[in-house]
Amino acid sequence: MNHQSQHLSAAQFAPILHRFRRQSPLVHCMTNDVVQNFTANVLLALDASPAMVIDAEEAAQFSGFADALLINVGTLTAERQQAMQAAITAARQAGTPWTLDPVAVGALTLRTTFCQQLLTQQPAVIRGNASEILALAQQTSGGRGVDSLHQADAALEAACQLARDYQTLVIVTGEADYATDGQRTFAIRGGSPLMTRVVGTGCALSAVVAAFSSLTGDRLLNVATACQVMARAGEQAAAGSTGPGSFATTFLDALWTLEVNHEAH
Repeated sequence: MNHQSQHLSAAQFAPILHRFRRQSPLVHCMTNDVVQNFTANVLLALDASPAMVIDAEEAAQFSGFADALLINVGTLTAERQQAMQAAITAARQAGTPWTLDPVAVGALTLRTTFCQQLLTQQPAVIRGNASEILALAQQTSGGRGVDSLHQADAALEAACQLARDYQTLVIVTGEADYATDGQRTFAIRGGSPLMTRVVGTGCALSAVVAAFSSLTGDRLLNVATACQVMARAGEQAAAGSTGPGSFATTFLDALWTLEVNHEAH
């Protein structure tokens, strides 16, 4: 595939992060039960405002005035499915961008069917690992639950096709991350293997991607910056920690201090 990837420069990255911190987006996270606390802390460390509203009636009401909505199907139930659908409908009516994290799609039936239906409802961004993106694109997937058995670049072509088919942005994550609109692609390198040893870093990335999707300007550049933010914080945290426990704490600190001119709180 003759697809050229661009890399983010510091000149692109820094002003977007600065604008993000000033805007402090309100992010409606309908995410899985395992990662709610970590996701909220990651958003707070970046100066965003997280909210976890899951009742169907409240979720529909809330996503109408949130800046962004995250739909993460990690702990999907039939009842939660209805609440998520209500929130998406309200978000679309309000013009609120919503992000889909298709956790373990391809491995389990309820979530696979649900996420296939959601593709037609104009997600602003889809963020998954290689196996999830391949499954969503209805190509062969070797996912093992939430774990990917593919490298990110193996799903890049499927990601580009998904982006074109549904006029959306697709982020496929792995040792390198790729953000594409089907025409342009950003490659984001960095991070740390320790990120795979802390529950919730991928799900938190999806929440950060959702938050950055609410910024004005070039949305592809904005969400690529979200990936770069997490990768840089992961690198910094790994340098200052001895294992998964200290890494999780140091990672939040790294997000907080990431921007050199981060205003004192």
